Amino acid sequence: MHGLGNDFAVFDARAKPVALDANAVRALSDRKRGIGCDQLIVIERSAKADAFMRIYNADGGEVESCGNAARCVAKLLLEESGKKSVTLDSTGGTMACAFAGGGEVTVDMGAPKFDWREIPMAQAVDTASFALPVEGFAEPALENAAAVATGNPHLVLFVDDAEAAPVETLGPMIEHHPWFPARVNVEFVEKKSEDALRMRVWERGAGVTLACGTGACASAAAAYRRGLTGRKVSVELDGGTLLIDWRESDDHLLMTGPAALSFSGEIDLAAFGGGA
Repeated sequence: MHGLGNDFAVFDARAKPVALDANAVRALSDRKRGIGCDQLIVIERSAKADAFMRIYNADGGEVESCGNAARCVAKLLLEESGKKSVTLDSTGGTMACAFAGGGEVTVDMGAPKFDWREIPMAQAVDTASFALPVEGFAEPALENAAAVATGNPHLVLFVDDAEAAPVETLGPMIEHHPWFPARVNVEFVEKKSEDALRMRVWERGAGVTLACGTGACASAAAAYRRGLTGRKVSVELDGGTLLIDWRESDDHLLMTGPAALSFSGEIDLAAFGGGA
């Protein structure tokens, strides 16, 4: 499946367990020798939600949340159950999901976190605006960075031109920066108008991807905190556009966008070091 080109290999483990280690995830995620994906998703049974979503990056590491994957899994559950809404649990928290019309899905991503300890960061900073030293880079946006946790940790850089931003070179340097002990996703964000942002992303464990739902949420929250936009914004990603509404009543971030099934099939997991 994919959400705006951010693509996933989704395994349904609700009826039969799926055993995967980091090596198996890396092999399955390989675009030439495996299925090929940015993230690998396992749907499991949940005692407190309609399903639990386990998320692995292409490098084999397990992560807390993924907004685009949440829309994809929610679409499967909604179509399967015929319900108007479903709840989806993950390591990053429980999300309420519903069809938004036109084939799109809205996911309640919860409230963003701004405390440096919750992101987490190893350095005490004002996460709304701080200078991040990165050796070898004089990018002006590093003097005025923002950090947000939206299920995953994010570092948001506001740039003049997102198309010219050094995503491929600066992104991995920040991902592994010592200030971020759990590593970090990096967003390069350009303000287009009071209600529109352009964002490109470097995702930890996956590299450059066409879209990042939690990153779009983090960028919208950071932009509002800085007075650049209102609470409702469209975020243009390489793969398409997400609508983000930072709801004032409870500070929850609502993300709306498409989800698509590319193909379905069966695979011998034992050939990749995994199993049932």
